[in-house]
Amino acid sequence: MTYLVNGLYIVAFGMFIYGLMGLTGPKTAVRGNLIAAVGMFIAVVATLISVRHTSNWILIIAGLVVGIALGVPPAKFTKMTAMPQLVAAFNGVGGGTVALIAWSEFINSQGFSHFDEEPTVHIVVGSLFAAIIGSVSFWGSLVAFGKLQEILPGRPIGLGRLQQPLNLLLLVGAIAAAVVIGVGATNDGVSQVWMIAVLVLAGVLGLAVVLPIGGADMPVVISLLNALTGLSAAAAGLALNNTAMIVAGMIVGASGTILTNLMAKAMNRSIPAIVAGGFGGGGTAPGAGGDGEAKQAKATSAADAAIQMAYANQVIVVPGYGMAVAQAQHAVKEMAALLEAKGVEVKYAIHPVAGRMPGHMNVLLAEAEVSYDALKEMDDINGEFSRTDVALVIGANDVTNPAAREDASSPIYGMPVLNVDQAKSVIVLKRSMNSGFAGIDNPLFYADHTSMLFGDAKKSVGAVTEELKAL
Repeated sequence: MTYLVNGLYIVAFGMFIYGLMGLTGPKTAVRGNLIAAVGMFIAVVATLISVRHTSNWILIIAGLVVGIALGVPPAKFTKMTAMPQLVAAFNGVGGGTVALIAWSEFINSQGFSHFDEEPTVHIVVGSLFAAIIGSVSFWGSLVAFGKLQEILPGRPIGLGRLQQPLNLLLLVGAIAAAVVIGVGATNDGVSQVWMIAVLVLAGVLGLAVVLPIGGADMPVVISLLNALTGLSAAAAGLALNNTAMIVAGMIVGASGTILTNLMAKAMNRSIPAIVAGGFGGGGTAPGAGGDGEAKQAKATSAADAAIQMAYANQVIVVPGYGMAVAQAQHAVKEMAALLEAKGVEVKYAIHPVAGRMPGHMNVLLAEAEVSYDALKEMDDINGEFSRTDVALVIGANDVTNPAAREDASSPIYGMPVLNVDQAKSVIVLKRSMNSGFAGIDNPLFYADHTSMLFGDAKKSVGAVTEELKAL
């Protein structure tokens, strides 16, 4: 039976890796996701086979039923705009589960149940590591979810200069409590109290680390917490001697670390700087010209926007979170088709962190069956803006902000952005003049060659499409 279980685990691992490879492109992403899901099903079956002698089948079946009931509806009905929140919630559940598993295994290894053997080093160390990281991930993910869902303020919430010393104190306290347990300096009853102290201190650390981080950095934080959850799962796998948890945890940890690093580079920010917090979600500054006087944005109409684009040689569409909120991708596809029928070349400029997570815009546009060849990454499209007649910005704020290139005092200075301001004409679709997710005003909106088309993006694009049909 051991050979069967190990064989099923190997098949599951292969499907995890093959499925992950499929996620590298929109054409294979759905298939890759299904393959990885089947691999997880096989891993669960193998685990159930390995515990065939247990007397707790009722609890196991109840857990599976509850998990399916709680997991399927959110995954099925959550809109793309709320996908980062869903990722944060699922990641938090994973981290919390690992922490509870670590606690349970610790209780078992200390003789609080039918296990009477002396706990080995890998059980103790694995359980303690999993408890700390899992607890940090759970509580940190809850804060990330709250900020993205706007249950909590998006602005940094912290103690200023005291925040980092507090975080360090909590980390040292959690590690110290773990060391006390690890060296066996207490009896079983007292060590249980120390284990609870580990979980509590790590949980408070998770809250204390994520609360001071602004909303603009939340996608990076979610990716980082996801990587930590993977590592904690691998550690718990060591404690349980469960190969599936070790391999799956390492895959999640490695991929999450790579993604976190790529996102941080796209924002020109280091991961330590992001964890230090204090950026994003602040107040907005009024638009100002070179003389420091406030400037006013120019409003336009759907008819004027349609005329500008109809007689252009090239139009670049810059999608952002506003397009996702309005679910305007299908309307954008229809508008682009009309422009192309008039001989206008239409391209789409995709910033790595446009929306709320990497690939957010790619998925939305792929859903509307926009040709993947028309989607251009930032490095490939930036040189095109100076030769572009009209740049149509749909709810993209921070990733089009020229202050990132020109204003050394800006919080996003140095962040790579789309060179939208270099286009001959810029049309921005927004509901209002409110700032983007980073809470920073965008001088592009007040430029002489920029005009604002206010309103819901889907309705605005639909109005432009009707005007194009009349031309």
